[in-house]
This record gives sequence, C-alpha cells and structure tokens, in this order.
Amino acid sequence: MRQVYEYHSVLGYRYIPNLKARIPHEGGGYLLKVNETGFRSERPFVKPRVPGSRRVLFFGDSFTAGDAVANPERYTDLLERRMPALETYNFGVSSTGTDQQYLAWREFAQDIEHDAVVIAVFVENVRRIVARYRPHRDASGRERLYAKPYFTFDGTALQLHQVPPPAEPFELDDLAPHEHGAVDTGGRFPALRGIVTALGARELVQRLTRYQPLPAYNSPNSAGWLLMRAILAEWISKQQRPVVLMPLPLPQHLDELCDARPYQARFAELAEQTGCTLHDPLPAMLAYPPALRRAFRWVRDIHYTPAGHQAIADSLVPVLERVLARHSLEEGTPCPN
Repeated sequence: MRQVYEYHSVLGYRYIPNLKARIPHEGGGYLLKVNETGFRSERPFVKPRVPGSRRVLFFGDSFTAGDAVANPERYTDLLERRMPALETYNFGVSSTGTDQQYLAWREFAQDIEHDAVVIAVFVENVRRIVARYRPHRDASGRERLYAKPYFTFDGTALQLHQVPPPAEPFELDDLAPHEHGAVDTGGRFPALRGIVTALGARELVQRLTRYQPLPAYNSPNSAGWLLMRAILAEWISKQQRPVVLMPLPLPQHLDELCDARPYQARFAELAEQTGCTLHDPLPAMLAYPPALRRAFRWVRDIHYTPAGHQAIADSLVPVLERVLARHSLEEGTPCPN
C-alpha cells in the first residue's frame, strides 16, 4: 500500500509534501497531488493574494480533501471554475477531526491573505474530537492505533494535549484499560454494526430502530457538543475575515434514514452565537431525486463522487457570492463578481 502521509508534530500527520501518486479505488483510481506545504493542491500556497482576485481558505476532513477523486474534481476546485477571479486553498486532511483542522489553520494558514474562511464539518467529527487515539492503516495495510492531538474543555477554556503526539503506532493492548474508551472505534454499537453490515440489513435496522448515529447532537449540553462548540467558537473568534460554517451530512442523512434536526439545531445556535454565516447543504441535496442523490457517493466508499462534489459546489456558489460581495463593500474594494 502506498504511503501518502508523514508524521507531523502538531497535526499528528499530513500528506507527504510534493507527493504525486495514483491511488487505487473502486471508481478506477485517482491521482493524488500534494503541494510543498503538505496539502492536496495543484499549486503552492503563498501568503500574498493576487491583486484583483478573491481567496477563500477551506478546512475539513476527507470530504473536503477529496478522497476518491482527483484535485480538480473537488468542490473547492469546482468553485474556482464557477466564480470569476476566485482562488481556493484546500487545507483538508483525511481522517482528521475538527480539532486537528483548527490546528492546521493555526500552524499553516493564519498568516495567509484571504477574503473568507469555510469550515466544513463532517458531522461525524463530533465523535473524533473526543478521541485521543484513532485507527489508521499503516504502509503494509495493517490497521494500527495512532495518537492524535486533542483538546479538553473545562467550561471556560480549551486546553491542548498530546502535542507532539507519539509518532509510532501501537495496538489496543498497549493502552491502559482506562484509556480504551479514548479510542475512536467508528460509531455507536460497533459489534452490532458489524453484524448488521455483514447481513446487508443496515438500512432496514436503522429505519426500524430510529437509529441516531450521533447522539452528541441531541442536547446542547452533551460533552461532545460542548467541546465541538468551544473549538469552533474559539477558531471563529480569531478570524479577521468572514467565516462560513458548513456542516456536511452523513450518508444516512442523505438517504433520510435518520433525523438531521439535532445537528442542524446545534450548528444554527453556534452560528447565531458567533455571528458567522451558516450554510447547510442538506436541504439542497435532498431536493434531488433519490437515484441522483445516491449517486453523490460511491457504491462502497461513502465519499463524494464528482457528482457529489458538484452538488456541494452548486449549493455554495450563492453563499460565497453574498459573503464576498458584502466583504468587498465593507472594505470599499470592487468585487470581481
């Protein structure tokens, strides 16, 4: 298996700088190109902005980084072709949590000139941020545990831990028993989920049990949401430019197998609290017929197909046009659009 990541003392890992690799995939494979900073891009990330252009910085996990598609097929790159004089910098890193994405902004992006920031939160990240260890496959394809940086929140302030994280992978048995709960196992009821998936009856069970895959969103006072809210609120508070907060739904939300209203309520509350712009792409995606909606992801891989990225880009265009136009008026500079 081709290794595409390297250890990073703050984020835990990043893409290997200047890597160019063909990644096998059910869709026939895709080309992964990385710039000198260690993020997927066709060009270097430079601090000064090109005069007359607009630049938007994007942060997220694999759904933003573009697992399963080449760089030009990602929603960030599609936006450049849709919006005149727009330049997008995609700082997405696969399998990261919102905590690591915040650290990516602090470490690599806060000094880069830009006009807006888009924080794309795959809603499952509410589980990743409470984890201290996550499983990843090593270069041989074997699944191992890796330490990650993480925050705790005492109700007043965030505290960063495990930086730098240990570089070497390990096994679950290497952890003390009391730390087993700090491993992200990939969802609620992992044993049952494995049985149901093996039987091919997952959708039926989810419908019958009113399955809620992310209960942390059910209450504004759950530990997971309080931590997520604190991370995002601090991140947004440090921005000098407009912020668009974009929660990305689970496949179950797109298939209408579970209720999206809990997470929608939490992100709406956060947007009101911080004054950022909330963009929820789910209503626009649900407006497509079910067959087209199902084509937004691959048969086995849950990541976006080119059609899925196109749907996200289409939903974002009017939002970014408004945000950038308003920012231009506030600065007294003409908007290229």
